[in-house]
Amino acid sequence: MLHSHMEEGQGLVEYALILVLIAVVVIIALTFLGDTIDSIFNTIGNTLNAVPNT
Repeated sequence: MLHSHMEEGQGLVEYALILVLIAVVVIIALTFLGDTIDSIFNTIGNTLNAVPNT
């Protein structure tokens, strides 16, 4: 089966569009969940700082 350069280019564009879509979804999710995630990491950090060093 032979593939032309146009078919290869089309495949690359499709992969690029999927990556862009994933990036947009991640950005939107972080926008809405940012405060919650920040709170979780702060709680973890505070807990780790409270543990005495040995």
